[in-house]
Amino acid sequence: MLLHTVDVGHGDKTALLLHGLMGSAESWWRVIPLLVEHGYRVLAMDLPGHGLSPRDPDLTMAKAAASVTATLEARAPQRPLHAIGHSYGATVLAAAGLAAEVTVYVDSALSFTGGDDRTRLIERYESDRRNRQDPAWLRSSRPFYTAKDAEVEARAATCFDPATSASISCGDDVMVMPREGAILVHAEPSNWVTDDDKHRFAEQGVSMRGIRSAAHTVWYSHFDEFTASVPEVFGEYP
Repeated sequence: MLLHTVDVGHGDKTALLLHGLMGSAESWWRVIPLLVEHGYRVLAMDLPGHGLSPRDPDLTMAKAAASVTATLEARAPQRPLHAIGHSYGATVLAAAGLAAEVTVYVDSALSFTGGDDRTRLIERYESDRRNRQDPAWLRSSRPFYTAKDAEVEARAATCFDPATSASISCGDDVMVMPREGAILVHAEPSNWVTDDDKHRFAEQGVSMRGIRSAAHTVWYSHFDEFTASVPEVFGEYP
């Protein structure tokens, strides 16, 4: 499966961006121009069942990871790679095992519990999707969103396919080991990354960088702090 990809910039290194559940490549709308300014060619992918990418009601984590790898190989083979994945997208990134020079996981434990009931989970995702299609609802539930943030995420919800994402959570539990030397940028405190997760990451040599009072979508609520936390990607940011 090849994924729909926003492909901008002409730098000599590639930045791969993978969004979280119910997001899209457009979720990185504020990050992409900064990366281009820092000399990257940016590939922001819509994950399976998101945005304009294909649907797959039998999706597994392995298939999602393979779709990222195949798309990257088709678009930017053998290029220096810096990769950022958020939440679910971080888990897909870790499962893909890409040989990136810099790997950044954003507020993700790289794990989740499987065994969900498919019908109930699809219904729950569909309910969430309906709410998120309303920019006013998004801004009331996420006061840190700008008007454009809400428009972008509402569009992403409209394109989201509940059956594709539900399929992954109906199989086995998922736990992916982080890449050695990777970076974890997390909210502090985080509803998604536990102390046990941090211990597991530390054992792999992961550099952990907390941003106090940040939201799960860290770059929406704390954009400057997020970019400053990863000088390996964004350079020294004022």
